[in-house]
Amino acid sequence: MSKNSLDTLAEKLSGDLFFDNLHRTIYATDASVYRELPLAVAYPKNTEDIKKIIAYCNENKASLIPRTAGTSLAGQCVGDGIVVDVSKNFTKIVSLDKEDKTVTVEPGVIRDELNLYLEEHGVFFGPNTSTSNRCMIGGMVGNNSSGTTSIKYGVTRDKVLEIEGILSDGSEVVFKEISSEEFQQKLKLDNLEGEIYRNIYKELKAEGIKEQVIQNFPKPEIHRRNTGYAIDELLKLTPFTENEGRFNMCKLLSGSEGTLVFKTKIKLQLDELMPAHAVMIAAHYKSVSDCCASVHPVMQHDLYSCEMMDKVILDCTKNNKSQLPNRFFIEGDPEAILMLELRDENKEALELKKQALIRTLDDSGLSYANPALYGTEINQAAELRKAGLGLLGNIVGDKKAVACIEDTAVSIDDLSNYITEFSAIMESYQQKAVYYAHAGAGELHLRPILDLKKSEDVALFRQITTDVAHLVKKYGGSMSGEHGDGRVRAEFVEMMIGSENYNMLKRIKHTFDPNNIFNPGKIVDSAPMDTSLRYKPNRQEPEIETLLDFSDSLGIVRAAEKCNGSGDCRKTHLSSGAMCPSYHATKNEKDTTRARANALREYLTVSEKKNKFNNEELKQVFDLCISCKACSSECPSNVDVATLKTEFLYQYYKDNPPSLRDKAFAYNTELNKWASKFSFVANSSFSGKIIKNILGIAPERHLPKIESFNFNKEIQTIKNKKVTDKKVLLYIDEFTQYLDTTVGKDAIELLTALGYDVSLFYGESGRTFISKGFLGQAQKLANKNTEKLKDLVNSDFPILGIEPSAILSFRDEYLRMVNDKESVKKLALNSFLVEEFLSEEIKKGNISTEMFSEESKTIKYHAHCHQKSQSNTKVTFDILNLPKNFSVTMINAGCCGMAGSFGYEKEHYATSMAIGELRLFPAVRKAPSDTIIVANGTSCRHQIKDGTARDAAHPITLLNSVVKK
Repeated sequence: MSKNSLDTLAEKLSGDLFFDNLHRTIYATDASVYRELPLAVAYPKNTEDIKKIIAYCNENKASLIPRTAGTSLAGQCVGDGIVVDVSKNFTKIVSLDKEDKTVTVEPGVIRDELNLYLEEHGVFFGPNTSTSNRCMIGGMVGNNSSGTTSIKYGVTRDKVLEIEGILSDGSEVVFKEISSEEFQQKLKLDNLEGEIYRNIYKELKAEGIKEQVIQNFPKPEIHRRNTGYAIDELLKLTPFTENEGRFNMCKLLSGSEGTLVFKTKIKLQLDELMPAHAVMIAAHYKSVSDCCASVHPVMQHDLYSCEMMDKVILDCTKNNKSQLPNRFFIEGDPEAILMLELRDENKEALELKKQALIRTLDDSGLSYANPALYGTEINQAAELRKAGLGLLGNIVGDKKAVACIEDTAVSIDDLSNYITEFSAIMESYQQKAVYYAHAGAGELHLRPILDLKKSEDVALFRQITTDVAHLVKKYGGSMSGEHGDGRVRAEFVEMMIGSENYNMLKRIKHTFDPNNIFNPGKIVDSAPMDTSLRYKPNRQEPEIETLLDFSDSLGIVRAAEKCNGSGDCRKTHLSSGAMCPSYHATKNEKDTTRARANALREYLTVSEKKNKFNNEELKQVFDLCISCKACSSECPSNVDVATLKTEFLYQYYKDNPPSLRDKAFAYNTELNKWASKFSFVANSSFSGKIIKNILGIAPERHLPKIESFNFNKEIQTIKNKKVTDKKVLLYIDEFTQYLDTTVGKDAIELLTALGYDVSLFYGESGRTFISKGFLGQAQKLANKNTEKLKDLVNSDFPILGIEPSAILSFRDEYLRMVNDKESVKKLALNSFLVEEFLSEEIKKGNISTEMFSEESKTIKYHAHCHQKSQSNTKVTFDILNLPKNFSVTMINAGCCGMAGSFGYEKEHYATSMAIGELRLFPAVRKAPSDTIIVANGTSCRHQIKDGTARDAAHPITLLNSVVKK
């Protein structure tokens, strides 16, 4: 395809069309094992744009691939055509009919956000996938998604009432339930829609077809099935079955993976909200077989979910910071857990249901522990299970749990025998499979662990899938319960349903899409499953030298490869957590953790440049990463893009010298040290204007005031008043020493008033160097600080920090930079935020409420991003709640948006403020004027001031104002 033709198309669109290397690279993969560079990436703004793209594809023998969140596990979103991403602009909830309990949405509406909107109306959309905080309705319809609630609320196909869309000839169409008379009228239409109805009628009315389909398709009692197109569902409707449901083409389109029509609006049937009271029994098992044997008896109860996790998944959660608290209910070391949820509007009735279920478990003698979870405990357990998919990416090295047989579904009656035979297949290949997901629906996400960089494992990839396909066929099951055929299972559809049925599917596809422009190669006429893989088998692995130590991932390439595409970074600001702030503001895939990891992986492995980091595309994709560190804890695979970015910048600067502004921010401490001697001049508005103009700082920004203070004199004065034997080392970092001296003074006073003998340690942490990629300079400081502290700091004499980004670098980046590994590990173990230390002292009984005044204060607290990712926010919440009459609430916000120098930079100012406006600024503005705003990050306090004109205090300053002295 010529560049000129794409340029012409781009000019015609109201939305955007990209065909640069970066966008093609980041859309070359989804959450599957496949990689294929698309022709271009489109962000249509309206249906007219989609029609123009369709016309272009017809005229130029190209294809298009519909895409929403791109979390497909079977390769549905990968192809060589134009990827049409509707996740940014097709996001409206069009209408809600409260009486009929229906809602009409555009395909880019996120499932959880739809339910957030619906909750106040007493209804919800039932299907609930593990990706529900970012998966979109269009993708759920395309895959016929199910999730944890299908045993009670059905699958997406059950909920789709109408689909508005565009056919392959560019004509608009509405598919919905129609009467027999309306069906007959459709047959008479002289257009593509009429041709579709005529072909469907001809194919399914043919003699013997119904028996042929029933005999070869999955057993009808298997509700979760996506094998080919759902012609078996159409056969249940008139005119193919007398006195049955009215015909609705949506039954066929659900699960069609964007191969038949381009959806623009979807009408859904809703359900009343779940009963208010719930209990979850987490049945623990010593073997997977015992777990599977329990499924049939427990399913005789009125369960709302019946989910399974095995030891592989559970062990992954041990090393994930955000999931550790969610493991609270695990007893011993189970091989598998069944999570069984019961609900009722009446607590007493619920208790009776619980007791009956536990009796069944006890009578079976299969489980060894059955803890009951309530309230938020259920949410924690559910989050642990939902994180399972991404956590599979935590396996260090090239062996990964591979999606290929991960979606098989069989009848519940067959489940135990099926698993026994499945396990035998795995053992024959010396495989320990991963058992995970929807046991109550007869569907387990079973994954072999393979290294698809090796040709022998690629061969196993095919062999195992083929053997399992035969086994699934033996039990009359479905190769796909909810993840779809895509390209990984499509070549097995003919085996599963027979050649005659398969050929019928091909004819139906051709009728809908004669030029094969809609997502070709999915479901029918697919390429072999072992082609277009993400990694070229037996490739020469690139050896990339880095300054930072990535040995925990076996190198920086594998650190980037940890991203499996699950797309957790695409959740929006309406979900919990901070990842990923720039994506929250822009809604561009380019600004996700996933895109950054994928781009780095791509250029480090395919670039022919001597310095593989020397690519402008990488500079572009990392540009809006604000190094908040949220991904390091919230990404289930712990992809730490902030660390990848700083290494990239360090390597990139070898061929591209940093700008004057980059140098000024990196060497900010030296400049502040000099300016503190002439603070009157440095802080003048005249100096500020000159600095902004020279360095390209946003004129709207207020520069921080340079300060000077003699901490040594302060500490000596206080020591002369009160001396105790409880010793701590207070870290006067570069921000405290030159920008926030009052906070440093408050920390000294507070700790002393609480009975601690305070000593001081001065040292630049290197944070400004790290954030700008000046790693050589940062490493020198890290080595210097570690050398000074290694024989000084221990468990009896910890070092306490005020600024999170400074002290927490001792526990994070220092571990990758410092040469003396043993000493830096010891330092990391004994380095704490002041709030962390005080929180522990409260638990030990060394600090009490009586040590503070009884003044009444209302407080709203915003936590620094590095505290959220490297520590926890509860410690600050706890210490602020210690004074008797303090009323404290956490501000439910992600990143403030300042992120050190990022928010000062002229070209980043708008994005910085947009991030703040998502949650933080509105929460601060909403707070009454007498509410005290608290934030422990220096950047956070400046951002709050610039964005809301409200002053924010450090928690230490607030506590110092009420401590008894």
